[in-house]
Parts: sequence; C-alpha cells; structure tokens
Amino acid sequence: MSIEFPTRALSSNCLYYHVKEFMDFACKIVAERTMVGSRASVKEKEYICHVYVRSDCLTGLVIADHEYPQRVAHTLINKVLEEFTGKVPKSQWPTANQRIVYGELADYLQKYQDPKQADSMTKIQSELDETKIILYDTIEKFLERGEKLEDMVDKSDRLSMQAKAFFQVARKTNSCCVIL
Repeated sequence: MSIEFPTRALSSNCLYYHVKEFMDFACKIVAERTMVGSRASVKEKEYICHVYVRSDCLTGLVIADHEYPQRVAHTLINKVLEEFTGKVPKSQWPTANQRIVYGELADYLQKYQDPKQADSMTKIQSELDETKIILYDTIEKFLERGEKLEDMVDKSDRLSMQAKAFFQVARKTNSCCVIL
C-alpha cells in the first residue's frame, strides 16, 4: 500500500518518470530495511531518505536534499502519520487498493518547503545564528575601537610626559636667569 503523492509538473515527462522511479525504488528498499519502531536517515546520491517505521508498521518517508534538517523531516513524518491514522482507519490499510489518495499531504509539503517557517525550533536556531554573527561583528568592531582608544591613551600619556619634561626644562632654564 502507498499514498499517492501530489506531484508538481516537471519540465520533462522523462525526467519525472526517472525521478519517480528513483523515489519509488529508494523508498521501498529503505522502508524494508528499517526495523519496526525505529527511524533512519539514509544517504542516496545527492539526497537523504528519512524514514520512520512505527510499531504498527505504518511507514513514512521523506526524500530531501542534504541541507534539509533531519529533525524537521522526522517531525513532518510524525505529523503526517498521526493525521493519516486519524483519517484512514487501520482496517483499510492492508486492504487498500494500490493507492490511497491523501489530499492533506499537499498542504504539509507546501508548509514544510521552508523548514524555518514550518518548525519553530529551526526558526529559533536560525535567528540565534544570525544574532551570533551580529554579536561577533559588534564585538570585533568594539575591540578595534578599544585598540584605537588604547592608542589614544598611550599618545595622551606620552604627551603628558613630554609636557612635564618641557615644564621641568623651562623651570631650570628660568631659574638660571634671574632678573635683578
């Protein structure tokens, strides 16, 4: 049994069938080799196949590129499987015709296109990373200013010592010449 996935039109039907064939093959192999009650993420060429086989043997898979966060992919699988079990009775799983149409999947796929928007933890992590970069830049600029301040303090100290030396020389010079 499998769920019919909503597909987007690709520029070439040949490309579509090649990709679909790869996805079907990868999903079948990964699902068969994953133990019941476990999760896995398997690298295949430039993609990662994330899989979760629940204890009731219902399996969810997500094929994504390497940049897609693993945690978000597994969150998507969990949500889809939970909603699926709520809408499709277990009695229909083994007796279903080859395909079960599950329209809600399109909404999930749309929502999870941008992992930052779909998952609050990923969004927070992204914002935290941006904040770190800004903080590092600010500290670096502050340290540069601090070095400039240190240079100014050093120059001020040298100027002060030169002024004292000038004052002492002027005093000695003035002391030897007495106006009578």
